[in-house]
Amino acid sequence: MNPFVLLILFSSLGLGTTLTFASSHWLLAWMGLEINTLAIIPLMAQHHHPRAVEATTKYFLAQATAAAMILFAGTTNAWITGTWEMADMSNPLASTMVIIALALKIGLAPMHLWMPEVLQGLDLTTGLILSTWQKLAPLALIMQTAQSISPALLTTLGLLSTLVGGWGGLNQTQLRKIMAYSSIAHMGWMIIILQYAPQLTLLALLTYIFMTSAAFLTLKTLTTTKINTLATAWSKNPTLSATAALVLLSLAGLPPLTGFMPKWLILQELTKQDLPTIATVMALAALLGLYFCLRLCYSMTLTISPNMNNPTTPWRTSTTQTSFSLALLTTAALTLLPVTPAILVLTT
Repeated sequence: MNPFVLLILFSSLGLGTTLTFASSHWLLAWMGLEINTLAIIPLMAQHHHPRAVEATTKYFLAQATAAAMILFAGTTNAWITGTWEMADMSNPLASTMVIIALALKIGLAPMHLWMPEVLQGLDLTTGLILSTWQKLAPLALIMQTAQSISPALLTTLGLLSTLVGGWGGLNQTQLRKIMAYSSIAHMGWMIIILQYAPQLTLLALLTYIFMTSAAFLTLKTLTTTKINTLATAWSKNPTLSATAALVLLSLAGLPPLTGFMPKWLILQELTKQDLPTIATVMALAALLGLYFCLRLCYSMTLTISPNMNNPTTPWRTSTTQTSFSLALLTTAALTLLPVTPAILVLTT
């Protein structure tokens, strides 16, 4: 793609998200979301592959439906209350419509069905943008309107997402679909704690971005999109295979890695709020995610592909991909657990 076109598209992505962040008016927020959606669509369809075009069409339909619902909810609220302000979502019908539309935007269960299919049709770089940057604007709107939304609805969405994200990833062989279900589960963790400790939602989002970015960049460097090709990765790049396995375990929330921090603090906060049953279900749902991440680690580090040559280290070309961002994100995804006390001081 032409670099000038890429510059315009990435600038529009940034503009759309910033516009939504800065808005307190529903029409402006809707405009930011639309700019965001329209900017990523050419990036998704740039390879002109039938799967990419199909994924782009599915994404466009899902996002357009959600945007129409947000506009309708904002209009309904303005009609009843006389204001377009986000802070004044006093009408229960409008606030319920808004949270359902925003849940569809970020792929929360049960509005998650487009997410694995769309991610499967994209290349890894666009998949990374879809899994991280595209979540920011809708999550900002959810955080702004959370106080006017029914707590039971938020809890239901959070629980369903963690369970669906865990169950859905168990039987997958495609790495992008596994990453999609992991994303759904992480969104559930963020949503369930939002009404009690919004700062923990932000912390979970930040660690999620670190871990997911590191995972996608690792898969891109290894040029692998299926479990069975992971088995050949160790002979080509042993160091990267080792760190990839650790990043996946961090994504699953295993101590002593970074991914354990948000899960630990969220479970602690749920227990403080006298919700031990929900905390227990969330912890058990996290085990499902741990299982499919362990499955990937097993394929990557403990198996030998049956179609390999006898030499353990095949001839390899030096990669032209930059590794600085990967090294930085991998370090963040693995080593931030010891700074938990400092983060607690900052967030309380």
